[in-house]
Amino acid sequence: MTDLAAPAPPIRLGVNVDHVATLRQARGTHYPDVVAAARLAMHAGAQSITVHLREDRRHIQDADVETLCGIADLPVNLEMALTEEMIGIACARRPRDCCLVPESREELTTEGGLDIAGQKTRVADGLTRLGAAGIRAALFIDPDAEQIRAAAEAGAHHIELHTGAYADAVDVASRRAELARLIEGAELAESLGMEVHAGHGLHVDNVGDIAAIPAIVELNIGHALIARAVFIGLDDAVLEMRAAMDAGRQRIV
Repeated sequence: MTDLAAPAPPIRLGVNVDHVATLRQARGTHYPDVVAAARLAMHAGAQSITVHLREDRRHIQDADVETLCGIADLPVNLEMALTEEMIGIACARRPRDCCLVPESREELTTEGGLDIAGQKTRVADGLTRLGAAGIRAALFIDPDAEQIRAAAEAGAHHIELHTGAYADAVDVASRRAELARLIEGAELAESLGMEVHAGHGLHVDNVGDIAAIPAIVELNIGHALIARAVFIGLDDAVLEMRAAMDAGRQRIV
């Protein structure tokens, strides 16, 4: 009797609903409803909901975080800068997860990974405080060996690899090179005992190669899903992304 290899475990999907709030804030209305979007995404196959409470409050607002974190059956991942204000908000609202990200008022979106090596003590303190509040904290970093090792030394148990350079690559050679960096970074992080997530700039046409990296267990995706939802609805956009991720995952031998 021939033994069949067990299928690769499914990769988790976290849906970022920031840009539902962007649309709401454009007119200062009460709609579209971020909570309704979160519920719809979860029903369609997401495993968690991500929101980024930025310093300038350009999309997600404090009231959104309070409401979402107050829903008992909703796993919330709060993206936030490493500041006293945000640490305080997280410890008060207690989302299941937090992801510490770099932030600049001028940027359109998060433009790179957090510098762990240059502020290891500060990062370690933030992780300790969040952990004491019962929050699982991750660090959003580039797939750079120095930063990954620094994350482990700072006490991180989870990291999220920044996939922006891979997503923005303009030719096949560049994309392959960035994919190789992500594979090496994910394997290094896993070998150091950290759980590996990834995200930024991912869509149905490029997500498969990332989902096929065995060490990556979760992807956080937002802009592409909300943009696609304009045409086919959020539930179908999540289902479509879920199918693309699962197809990529099944390429793992």
